[in-house]
Amino acid sequence: MAALSERQLVSLLGQRFQTRSPGVRVGIGDDAAVLEPQPEPWVCSVDASVEGVHFDLAFLTLEDVGYRAFQAAISDLAAMGATPVAALSALILPRGLSSTAISALASGQAVASSETACPVVGGNISRGKELSVTTTVLGCGATPLCRGGAQPGEQLWLVGSLGLAAAGLAALRLGRARVPARSEEPCVDGPEPPSTSIAALERCVAAWRRPRALLSEGRGLVGRASAVIDVSDGLAADAWQLARASRARIVVDRERLRAALDASLIAASRSLRRSPLHFAVYGGEDYALLATGPSSARPAWARAIGYVTRGTGAFLSGPGLVPLRRGYDHFT
Repeated sequence: MAALSERQLVSLLGQRFQTRSPGVRVGIGDDAAVLEPQPEPWVCSVDASVEGVHFDLAFLTLEDVGYRAFQAAISDLAAMGATPVAALSALILPRGLSSTAISALASGQAVASSETACPVVGGNISRGKELSVTTTVLGCGATPLCRGGAQPGEQLWLVGSLGLAAAGLAALRLGRARVPARSEEPCVDGPEPPSTSIAALERCVAAWRRPRALLSEGRGLVGRASAVIDVSDGLAADAWQLARASRARIVVDRERLRAALDASLIAASRSLRRSPLHFAVYGGEDYALLATGPSSARPAWARAIGYVTRGTGAFLSGPGLVPLRRGYDHFT
């Protein structure tokens, strides 16, 4: 990196991000991007991914870091039922980071950008002590979904899977899996578990390394769901946020949630000797969607895992009601 000037870095990154898009008039290379007017309201979000807080390079490649950071930001648009239009990326790069490493980081971002049809149209680069990727996403949606619409009597729906990412991170921390070399599939080290456990651990690690924002599913909830939130900080934390915004009580049915768990999570948890329900409730970074709505409106691909009632807070039922702790918080 020491041999590269800021102009050279901008040129390197510009080569990675193609800004040819019907919604982009001016992309990377000018003082600012210029976007075409959109017929629907803008939906905008920003998400930061900081080394030592959101990721550990002992467990991830730089391609993974770029990919995860982009998908995490896009997931906010998925929760709003919005369609991506463009993104801005601000990088803080530590000294000693080579041009090859920066290119790998940008490559991961570019893959996620392509998968979500959301071109990177600009951003900023700066020097800092730790690697940081801040992604601003711009989308549009005719009827954006919000967190505050849940009504007593409605169902609580799960779209996507919970707990896989947390189990994958646990496997890495316990030495049951390793970071793959570039272009290598995830694999498991240590004492040889049954083949089903190997596959389950691999799937969990892959879910943590390469999450996918549920954009089409989010758009499919428009006109059906009364409230939606993406599960980034864990079911407990985000169910609590949904309840607070809606001024209602969210109750997660223990048995329905258990029935909705992915088979890979159950097998991996058995191998890790951990509770799959704990991974599902208190794990994060799955970027599933939690939604509420009338039972008659629930799409076939959403699973009912609870209900909305009068009151406050978020609870796990059976037997009795157990308050859900707020889960992950950056400042506690």
